[in-house]
Amino acid sequence: MNTSQIARLALLLVSLTAFAACSSTSDEAAAEATEEVSESGIDGTTRRAREQAEAAEARAAAAAERVMRGALETTVFYFDFDIAEFRAADRDVLSFHAKDLAANSSKRLRLEGHADERGTREYNLALGERRASAILNYLIVNGASRSQIEVVSYGEEQPAQRGTGESAYQQNRRVELVAR
Repeated sequence: MNTSQIARLALLLVSLTAFAACSSTSDEAAAEATEEVSESGIDGTTRRAREQAEAAEARAAAAAERVMRGALETTVFYFDFDIAEFRAADRDVLSFHAKDLAANSSKRLRLEGHADERGTREYNLALGERRASAILNYLIVNGASRSQIEVVSYGEEQPAQRGTGESAYQQNRRVELVAR
């Protein structure tokens, strides 16, 4: 073999080696790129799921805040005839009031008990006080402090609605929560 043939053979071997090296590098690069894409796909899926969970959590917190504000805006609780126990439907709203009082120690309430005009003046004053005390006890059991709440009974003296029909009586059998 002469030198020119050796040189061509060497050049051919170097070219083939370089070609082989380039193809393996491109295969490795392609594998790495595929791996990065699949990892970023997982990361992207995880990120999207996390973002969706955070958004759902924020919506739930906003809804809970709206419910709480609505509950705290409810300040009148009605009672059945000659009954001093508040209605079961009012428990959730009263629980929000109790939590609000527990969270705000400087907040003060006056519970004003009322009755309709049926019964004696003395009986209605006592009934209004029993109604307000029932709500007081519920608030205390659910976190409010006794020092935050004052109980007053007006009996039949301050009707919400004048009249002698059942609808007027229903409006007058109540306890009002008044911020002080």
